[in-house]
Amino acid sequence: MLETLLAAEPVVVGLDLFRDVPIAPGRDALLSALASSDRIVGVCKISSAENSGVAPPPVIPAAQVGFSDLVVDPGGILRRSLIAASPPILDTAVGDHPCNTPDEPLFSLSARLAFYYFLSQGLEIGAEDNGEIRVDAVTFSRLEDQMGGYQRADTEGYQILLNYLAAEAAIPQVSLTEVLSGEVPPEMIRDRIVLIGTTTPEAKDAFYTPFSGGQRDSQQMPGVIVHAQATSQLLSAVLNGRTLLWSWPDAIEGAWILVWGLGGAIFAWYVRRPIWFTLGALALIGGLYGSCYILFLQGGWIPWVPPAVTLVLAAGAVVLVDRFNKSDYGQAVYRQVKSFLKLNIEIDETRVEEQVSEIAETQYFADLQERARDLRKRREQPSHPPARPITPQASDEMFDDYLGGLRQNAKRLQKPTSDDAHSDKE
Repeated sequence: MLETLLAAEPVVVGLDLFRDVPIAPGRDALLSALASSDRIVGVCKISSAENSGVAPPPVIPAAQVGFSDLVVDPGGILRRSLIAASPPILDTAVGDHPCNTPDEPLFSLSARLAFYYFLSQGLEIGAEDNGEIRVDAVTFSRLEDQMGGYQRADTEGYQILLNYLAAEAAIPQVSLTEVLSGEVPPEMIRDRIVLIGTTTPEAKDAFYTPFSGGQRDSQQMPGVIVHAQATSQLLSAVLNGRTLLWSWPDAIEGAWILVWGLGGAIFAWYVRRPIWFTLGALALIGGLYGSCYILFLQGGWIPWVPPAVTLVLAAGAVVLVDRFNKSDYGQAVYRQVKSFLKLNIEIDETRVEEQVSEIAETQYFADLQERARDLRKRREQPSHPPARPITPQASDEMFDDYLGGLRQNAKRLQKPTSDDAHSDKE
């Protein structure tokens, strides 16, 4: 089969089959076919603490090896594509192959195949300053631990969101028998990427996808189809300008949820008739769903359930508050609260009057009032009263009074004699 495919001149062939154990007959012919072409990419499985991984075919160089590991969410759904990863450091030796060499970066099968195609088209493959892979003008942004519906997700390695083409018939498929019998035209292979893998359920290489919930039968997608869709996503982003999946930062998502909640509250406040309220609420929820769907078609993973719940709760809260205020019980509660607040105001006013009376009865307040009266009198009197004229007679009288005062002070200051003291006793 490899010889038939390579004769049709594909760009590259991805062998999504483990061939690490010798199986005869045909082993030598297989190794010869793998070693004779540089357009074959083999696969391996990255080692972990639970297993030693799976080595690639021994004759394929490390530059032509990609890992087949896929990242499955805790719920069992495959939503992410792993572009690059490094094997972990293990305590025990588990063999020597590219997929268990610690700190040795390794690309996935889909990334290897896409890079082969980009190089064949003369496109430049590089890296940004932050380490993100860039092909021509397209940068493949890493998946963050909080992005879209992910919160504290395990983002080890280089992951992006996997944007599927379709649930079925997304990738043209032919059987091994059709290839060997010559029923596949060379034009279907030439200048294309070809993947070889198993689709039978007995291979136990199938995964649940976001499409699984809407399917009755065949809810799982074969691993080789998943790798093909991941490869197609990389090609479409660079060659056809297909938008990669993206999401808003947490701050914008919070504002988005708040806006819809306020919209529901305002709508419920102005629309009171039941029939119009019901129709309007359905229209708002439908508009929210339509907005999220349109953004999703543009690659945006925008929350729909949180704003819908916020809208319903906000509208319901406004309706309940309005009905409570209009009910007899609500009016009674309103009157009681109003009377209670009024009573508190009256009590506060009475307390203020008592405090004013206590202050007015203190001596300090009386002294302040007396000083205030003195200041008012001084302001009413002229600052410099006119001096009265002094006559000569008045001047002599003032001088005599002054001398008389001095004599009396002098007598008080003199020490009493013994005769004076004796006379005082008598």
